[in-house]
Formats: sequence, structure tokens, C-alpha cells
Amino acid sequence: MKIKSIEPFIVHAPLNVDSISDSTNTITHWGIVGARIVTEDGLEGYGYTGTHAHLATDRLVARCISDSYAPLLIGEDAQDGDRLWRKLLSYPPVRWVGRAGITTIAAGAIDIALWDLRAKAAKVPLWKLLGGATVDRLEAYNTDIGWLSTPLARMIDSCKAAVEVDGFRRLKLKVGHSDPTIDIERVAAVRKAVGPGVTIAIDGNGKWDLPTCMRFCARAEPLDLFWFEEPMWFDDIRGHAELANSTSIPIALGEQLYSLHAFNAFMDAGAVHYVQPDVTRLAGITEYIQVAHAAHGRGLPVTAHVGDMGQVHVHLSFWHPATTMLEYIPWIKDCFEEPIRVRDGAYQRPEAPGAGTTLTRQAIAAHSRPL
Repeated sequence: MKIKSIEPFIVHAPLNVDSISDSTNTITHWGIVGARIVTEDGLEGYGYTGTHAHLATDRLVARCISDSYAPLLIGEDAQDGDRLWRKLLSYPPVRWVGRAGITTIAAGAIDIALWDLRAKAAKVPLWKLLGGATVDRLEAYNTDIGWLSTPLARMIDSCKAAVEVDGFRRLKLKVGHSDPTIDIERVAAVRKAVGPGVTIAIDGNGKWDLPTCMRFCARAEPLDLFWFEEPMWFDDIRGHAELANSTSIPIALGEQLYSLHAFNAFMDAGAVHYVQPDVTRLAGITEYIQVAHAAHGRGLPVTAHVGDMGQVHVHLSFWHPATTMLEYIPWIKDCFEEPIRVRDGAYQRPEAPGAGTTLTRQAIAAHSRPL
């Protein structure tokens, strides 16, 4: 499967509401920025990263794909996955200017497209190419009902509907007000509304400092929280380790970590309990697998962060033995030929060949942005 061309794309898909906010971000669209790789025999593979749909920075990712990485791969065999991944990550001019961020997520988009190509060539879904499913039921936890910008009454109604109508047994709520007592009141109200049998996790998106987190956790422990995700600044290993040692609420993180080495540092420090790698932040599927294996080897569960909105991660989650659940945010599912599907609170296993990353022509026509 010789590579004939690599073309970047930028798609900005509108959310299913006017806007959402967590403790640090407000967005109206989700960015799908990546690469379409075509082989000499006409096979197409798609890979992408997820962004906040900021055109100037999305163009930096697209230019890294087209100008820095694409020339390295033209004429190469798309089946040579590990070799090509290392070729991208070890390319000196790019490595010199960045080993995380734009250069990593651009390489990740290409890596995902190459895996998509290989699964399509084998005529199987990615989870089967990787070795088959290890779970029969992959539970979905619903994050789209708990944004910080959602008024409390509406959030309670959404949580009750997610449980009583849609069959979700796992929810995630955003926290991070300047006054943490507001978050205690919001989480307590949801707990009262859905009862003790529903899992509730919380996510701070890196907003608070260590003392604030410690005070919050001391008050939140009676609410039986499944995890506290990204409580503090994303690179603060020591702070997360101290918090983990001070509370019974497990710590989850990973969406802002860009390498296996970063994950290893947090895991070795005892600073994380639920490991959340993301193919759109790491250098693609190849590095995601490395992180998932490293976590599994330490006896830690893996729960992917869905910067891809679940399209790729559903394959990886059905396959990897450390994973039993996956985040659900359905913003961009209808942009893909095989959208993610959740029924009665559980993901349905994909069946089409590939990684689930092929964009529809309608989505490209409606939502593409100029490179």
C-alpha cells in the first residue's frame, strides 16, 4: 500500500447546543483537523485531532501535516506502521521545535489515518485488526449533561432523563467555580436526584490549586464520587500525588498529556488512578497502545478521553483489556460514515472496516474551513 498523497483538512462542526463551558473554556464548535491519506491503489484513510475550532491554530496543525510530515511519507508502504510512526517522531527539524502539542497531534492524525488504511485493507474494523474485543459490554458515561454553564435545574432534568430514559448508569459533571461550595451544592443536588445506584464522576479541567482541591474533596467525599478528573494544572505531578494521598476520591487525568513518558511520570508517582489517554493528544493510536499497556501493567484502569468524540476510542476500548467504559459526548458523530452508537447506556460495537474516521461528503461540504 504505497502512499500517493497526504492532504490536510479542517472541519468545524457546530455543537448540539449554542455553546458550552467548563471551568476554563467556552466553545460553540468542535474542530476536526487532520489528514486524508490516499494510496496508489485508491484506498483512503482518515485521521484527525480534536480542537476548539480556532482557525489560526488549526491551520498550524494542518501546515505541519502538509509541509513537514507529508513529504516524509510519500511513496512509503502504509503497512509499515511502527517504522513510519518512529520516522515522524524522530524527524530532527520538527522534533527540535516541539515534542508535544502541534507537532505531536499532527503526527497523531497521520498515525490514525494509517491505522484506518490498514484496517480497511484487511476489510475489518480496527478493534478486530488489533486482536478482537475483550469486553461484551462497554459502558458509556455521559458528560454532555453536566457542563458548568448548564443551570442547575436544567442539569438535574438532563441527568434524570439520561438515567431514566436513555439508560445511562454513569454521569460526569463539571466543577470549577471560583466558590467551590457552589459545586458541592450542584453535585449534591444531582446525587439526590439520581440516587445512590448511579455513578457520578467530576471534572475540574485543571482549574483549582492544591489547597482548594483538598478542601473540596473533604466536603465531597460523602457524595460517593467515582473520580475527580483534572483537579489541578495538567503538569503538576507532585500536587496530584499529594491530593491522591489526602482523599478517598480517585484521581483521573490524561487528556492534556502528550507522551508515554508524561503518563509514566504520573503513574510512577502514584498521582493517577484512572488513566485517560487520548489518540488526538498523543501521537495517535500507536502511542495510545503504549500508554494503555503501561497502565494495564501497573494494574490501573484505562478510560480514554474522547477528544475524537468516541469514533476511534470505541474501537480501542472494546479491544483493550484495561477498559470497561468510555466517555460519551455526541457532538460530531453525524459527521462520520459510521457514527458512534449508544443504546441503554452502552456503546454498540462498530462493524464497518476501518477506524470509524471516514468523514461524510455532506460534513466536508458543510463544515470545511480554508487551509
